Order: sequence, then structure tokens, then C-alpha cells
Amino acid sequence: MEKRIARFTLEGVPDARITMHPFTTEDGLGLYLTRFHRADCDDVVLLLHGLTASSDMFIMPEHRNFATFLLDEGFSDVWALDFRMSSRFPYDAETHRYTFDDIADWDFPAALAELRSHIGDRRVHVVAHCTGGIAFSMSLFGGAVDDIASFTSNSVSLTPQPPTWSRVKLAIAPAVQEYLLGLPFLDPRFSHAPTLTRAWLLSRLVSLFHRECDVSSCHMASFMWGSGHPALYEHENLLPVTHERMADLLAATGAHYYRHIRKMVRAGHAVKYDPSDLRHAGLPDDYLTNAAEITTPILFLAGDHNHVFPGSNAHCYGLLEKITPGLHEFATLPGYGHIDPFIGKNSHVDVFPKIVDFLKRKAA
Repeated sequence: MEKRIARFTLEGVPDARITMHPFTTEDGLGLYLTRFHRADCDDVVLLLHGLTASSDMFIMPEHRNFATFLLDEGFSDVWALDFRMSSRFPYDAETHRYTFDDIADWDFPAALAELRSHIGDRRVHVVAHCTGGIAFSMSLFGGAVDDIASFTSNSVSLTPQPPTWSRVKLAIAPAVQEYLLGLPFLDPRFSHAPTLTRAWLLSRLVSLFHRECDVSSCHMASFMWGSGHPALYEHENLLPVTHERMADLLAATGAHYYRHIRKMVRAGHAVKYDPSDLRHAGLPDDYLTNAAEITTPILFLAGDHNHVFPGSNAHCYGLLEKITPGLHEFATLPGYGHIDPFIGKNSHVDVFPKIVDFLKRKAA
């Protein structure tokens, strides 16, 4: 019988000293950083997950994960942040009205303050996935954080561009979910809800349109994000055990973040959700306003089978190349989709070396 991988396990990084570092945001949320430490080094790496995911996507025990790869490549002090979008917290399965501005203004500055209280003025390199990349881009370009040696963003950053069907879902799904279905959140685990409840019925309905596999959590994840069969990855890039435990890696989320993404899609790039919100008066209404002043080099990654934000990072790279020529880089990941660049069985061969090469060049 195949051993089941425990939820929220840290077993994927067995050869490092692992410590947890809690902190509190300005609006009163308890978050934490996890440190994977072999030795002090001049270049520290901070990992950021996306919405419905968590730091687990970087430390999966079933394959050679990204945190271990970094440690083996000489980046011997790796940190992973679980911010308010993390499935390790209850926040996304609660009724809330959080926005990307909250994360950019409150989560990342507080996290970096906690991190720097341990590492001092050593160089910090940030690697982010999906909405973590959007939010950190907003924090960086909005001036909420600075002194970042390099930034790598997978799939999307300042210019989210979803497929047509995803745009339709962004336009109608939040209202339908909250006011018609009465569901405060969507969850890949809905197939395990009591029979004939709204959550169970929605999961069964979604599965009727996804015949590509028999894993209901995979179907719900596609429904929640992107347009494809499946939407977030290529099946052949995943180990069977990874595919089976998709609900552990991609969990519940409320609808309000989708509303902010919709505003960005309509604007063509990252914008503040509510310009009249005085709590975020220090952030720009338009996050491209000060783009010419940002000197942090960025590596934009994009799988050529991306069905969540296709073309988004290529577009952002082209836009910033006109503003700050030669500062940033772009790399296509052949055969990869949205999240499989980090959770794929061969990512340590196909993807991770590209990121490490960038990090080493920016650490020199």
C-alpha cells in the first residue's frame, strides 16, 4: 500500500534545520515564515505561493522539491512565507473582503521585517508563483517593499490576462457564488461534502464537464482557476501521488480576490481595488506609475501550455522592457502549464535550473 503523504508535512526537506517564525500584520492577522537553514549565506531566498496554495508547493516530499534544490545549489538559507492566501490558514474559508492591496501593503512588509530581524542586511531574492507574483509585484512597484536583490515571478505579475472563459467566470462567478449559491468559498474538497448539499452538487456538476481524469479535486481546481482540461497543469507532468492529493495542495478560497483580479483585467494591469480606501493611501492607484524607478531585476517565467494566465508574463516583460530596457528577463517553459513548473515531477530538470542560474547571476 502506497504511503499517504501527510497534509502540511515538512518531511520534504529532511536535511535542514526547520524553524517557524510567526508575526502579525498591521490589520491583525497572524502569519508565519518557515526557515529551511543549512548555513548562513550572503543570498537568502524567499518563496511565495499563490492563491489556494501554500508553502507546501515548494517542499513536496514526493519529488525533488524547489526548497531542497535551492539548498543543494548553495542557497543554504531558504524561507517560505505563508501569507493570508495560504491554505495553511483558515482565512480563505472565511467570509472576508481581503484584496491584493491588503497583501501588498500589510503582509509582505511585515514578513520582510521579520525575516530581516534574523538575517540582517544580507541580499534577499524573492521567487513567487501566480497571485503571489501579482501581489508581490504590487508591493515592489507600489513602494511598500524595497531592497530586493532579484524577483522571479511564475505565470503572472503586473498584467493578468486570463482566457475568455475565465473572463466570463470573473464577471459572474463571485456574485453567483455568494448570493445565488450562498457559498462563502469554493473548495476542491466539495466532492466530500454531505450528499445533496450545494457544495456536493456543485462538485458533481463540475465533474460532468471534466472527463479528463477521475479526481474530483482536479476538476474543481480547474473550475476555480483557468480554462482547460485540466486548467492548472499538464497531467503528464505530475506524479500520480501529486495528482491524487491535489486538494491538499490547492485548497479553499473566497470570491473577493477574483473581484480585484477582474478590475486589473479590465484596466489591463495591476490597479488598486478601491482608490478611496485611506488604509492604503501610501500605495499608488496604478501600480505601473513608478515602474521606471524600480531597479530590481525580474525573471518572468511562463509555461507555453498555461491556461490560467496565458501570455501575461510575456506581455508584462515586453511592457517593462520599453520602460527599463535590459533590466528584466523572460523565459518560456516548454511543455509546462501554470503551477506544474513548481510541482512537476521533472521540474528539477526542466525549470529549477533556469531560476537558479538567474539567482546566481544576480547574487554575483
